[in-house]
Amino acid sequence: LLQAIERGVNPSWTLYVQVMPAADAADYRFNPFDVTKVWPHADVPLQRVGRLVLDRNPDNVFAEVEQAAFSPNNFVPGIGPSPDKMLQGRLFAYADAQRYRLGINHTQLPVNAPKATTVDNYGRDGLHATRYGSRQDKNYEPNSHAGPAQTGQPLAAPLPVHGWTGTHEAPAHAKDDDFFQAGELYRLMSADEKDRLIANIAGGLSQVTRDDVIEKNIAHFRAADTDYGKRVEEAVRALRED
Repeated sequence: LLQAIERGVNPSWTLYVQVMPAADAADYRFNPFDVTKVWPHADVPLQRVGRLVLDRNPDNVFAEVEQAAFSPNNFVPGIGPSPDKMLQGRLFAYADAQRYRLGINHTQLPVNAPKATTVDNYGRDGLHATRYGSRQDKNYEPNSHAGPAQTGQPLAAPLPVHGWTGTHEAPAHAKDDDFFQAGELYRLMSADEKDRLIANIAGGLSQVTRDDVIEKNIAHFRAADTDYGKRVEEAVRALRED
């Protein structure tokens, strides 16, 4: 990557998003916030957002790479988190890990500081503080010194919350199982892609010494797609007989 950028062969990635109306989520055929599932493009088409181009290597790897602090709770107004349980946990955990690793003021470091706006809050002291106010600056709000005041305006649209708390089974959708998406992916593959997939799986599975473990694995492939499981079983048998 470093050498490609030095040669002027700048790597790039095009960003697409899928947008589902909130009203469609509750009755979708599977839980759209299940991180083990992907939204089919036929249901939710890709929408192009922009292109990321890497055209410069860092001048100081520590300052520009090692001190970079990424967190999924960094939002711009109008964008908010989904009810995805994994994301909800990471909203806190990632930022907390960065505070532990880089200090409470890591968002003031140049690599992490916002570029299109000015931070206007009462973060003043502590490790790695880089913003210097006057000695009269307060670190609380409200105050009588004309400091910034909380607006109370929501940064994103609210999501309705309903249901039970405590230990309970998650609400079921029509296709909330562990196999249908694997089968759909298999059926989307070309003949050559299926051949390579079967060969790769059988190559490893055929070396397992216990027959019952092999049978349990093959049952998973068969549950995704009958042809999928049959071909894996035949390929494993052929390799074990050699």
